[in-house]
Amino acid sequence: MIVTLTANPSLDRTVMLPAPLQVGDVQSAASTREDAGGKGINVARAIAAAGEDCSAVLPLAPGDPFDAALRAAEVDAERVPIRGNVRANIAITDPAGVTTKLNLPGAELSPDEVSAVIDAVVAASVGARWLVLAGSLPPGVADDFYVRVIAAVRRAHGENAPLIAVDTSGPALTAVVADGAPDLIKPNDEELAELAGVAIDGADPRAVLDVARVLVPARVRAALITLGSRGAVLVDAEGAWAATPPPIQVVSTVGAGDSSLAGYVLAATRGADHGERLRLAVRYGSAAASLPGTKAPAPADLPTGDVPVTRLD
Repeated sequence: MIVTLTANPSLDRTVMLPAPLQVGDVQSAASTREDAGGKGINVARAIAAAGEDCSAVLPLAPGDPFDAALRAAEVDAERVPIRGNVRANIAITDPAGVTTKLNLPGAELSPDEVSAVIDAVVAASVGARWLVLAGSLPPGVADDFYVRVIAAVRRAHGENAPLIAVDTSGPALTAVVADGAPDLIKPNDEELAELAGVAIDGADPRAVLDVARVLVPARVRAALITLGSRGAVLVDAEGAWAATPPPIQVVSTVGAGDSSLAGYVLAATRGADHGERLRLAVRYGSAAASLPGTKAPAPADLPTGDVPVTRLD
């Protein structure tokens, strides 16, 4: 069983244009789609599509229209009742795959609702092999929220606690690295640079490694750093590896990083070695980038091209 938490879910609306976005002009869309989104839900959709047991925990008001999209995604979900409604995110994509995103604020959670979400994650994590904490935090939630979740899960389950992966950014990621001791973080190169307070040449995997080594394994057990079209780097106490993606036709990059994390967790759950974990992460990220909107890739969507993996240290 794999459990995900999406504290700030979103109804992802994707607008596909037949030509590049013209700011200030009126344009007709070629097509649109809506998906139940938010990083943890995106991860859960990909994992469920691969046939693995997965449960997605999220705050959701009774009667929220988002629930229809969530049910259509066929994801097993643990809904924690709140008062506000899920936000909507808008992505505008052109034929070249260039994407412009507008992310709206989520529903504000009260202290009691925050506590209820943490309790739900603790309960859902019984017997789980991985817990994925993913996405931004909604209004009313402190930066150390994921730290609190990690502490509560480990306190409740002890040596039977799941491995914990975190995919977030900004102050929430800073807090997790400082005090959470997660088993895995999944920043992109820009998020890693912000976290470390240094510039990174994302085109150079060894430059990414040099920064990641400041954190791994002293603060986190492992880091999967996604580099967009340049692939990804995996760093842990045993070594570091870089992978190059196969050629694809980019349709939408929204959710590609989430799918990369899903691929890594799937491989890890199946006992794959470091190289195969990284290889499947890159395949899943590439597959997501070749699909419209935030459609979650299934195994049949994975590109068949080679994904070379190189040991860095």
